[in-house]
Amino acid sequence: MRPDTPAAHATEAERLLRTAAQYPGDREPLYLQAAAHLELAGDRQAATALYDTLLSAAPANPLLIRSLKAANLWEYGHEAEARAIIEGVRSARPTDATPWEIAAETLEAHDELEAAEQTLTEAAALLVTSAELPHATQSLLMTRHRIRRMLALEHDDWDAQADRLHTGAVPLDELHDPKRLWSLGSEDPAELQAEIDRLRSELGTYRTALSRPFPVAVLHWPEPELDELLAAYPELEAEYPTYRAHLTDIEASLRELAQAGTPNLGIVRATVPSYEAFAASESTRPSNADLLPQYATTLAARGKATAWPPAGGEACWCGRKRTYGECHGAE
Repeated sequence: MRPDTPAAHATEAERLLRTAAQYPGDREPLYLQAAAHLELAGDRQAATALYDTLLSAAPANPLLIRSLKAANLWEYGHEAEARAIIEGVRSARPTDATPWEIAAETLEAHDELEAAEQTLTEAAALLVTSAELPHATQSLLMTRHRIRRMLALEHDDWDAQADRLHTGAVPLDELHDPKRLWSLGSEDPAELQAEIDRLRSELGTYRTALSRPFPVAVLHWPEPELDELLAAYPELEAEYPTYRAHLTDIEASLRELAQAGTPNLGIVRATVPSYEAFAASESTRPSNADLLPQYATTLAARGKATAWPPAGGEACWCGRKRTYGECHGAE
């Protein structure tokens, strides 16, 4: 169950920090998740301390961390410092859209709409170089479209591109109409139904965006790891009777999920040491089979998943020296 109280968020932050101590290689994303939970718990000073700890250790994504720190600082009265950090992020001209978008949304949250629009326009000029855009850049264009709609600015080419990228049933102009929330106070059933349809479309867009970084993933134990796992925890033999059956089950499970319409499927590679550490962090034994799907989800949330299915000419996910089309893709 997701945390929904300050105390639950604080507890989840502590769990993530313990996990980070066990997985030093995943320290940065785990610290960022912990900082987010601390913010939701209302402990913004502790969240700032985590951001500072990351920034002191040559992180992989310093501009992302700085933008998150600025957003947090502004929320508890450090406006001048937050503004200075945002200006620093803009001056650094990130090649990833996410720091730009966080900076702009921070400005927007404090009624700095013009500055937010300028920030996103700078980002679009730098990042929008083709029709095929990564998801983060598409999200940036959507945010820019919304803010420009609130400023009553005329559509430009990037707004038109955002319109083309939007796949919802309700047009983007309607979703971003500043007046649409007013209709929630209407007594006209037709107007209320229209607003419900718009909100459902917007919720669908958010759900799609949220699903992308955390794919539905299936565990793959390489053969030496599976042998070690079953030698240490024979109780799991019911889950993995043989290595060949394990590989067959992976492909069958993923195909079943795909046929059911589940998007963004992936495979995560398991190891015994990381599984044992995860079990310890959850205060349970590795022989508990119910822990396996939680372990897969956690690995996927850390960005460890490989997208499935591979293209037919790419190497098969199982690790054999054959293409997917010649191996499990042919089954």
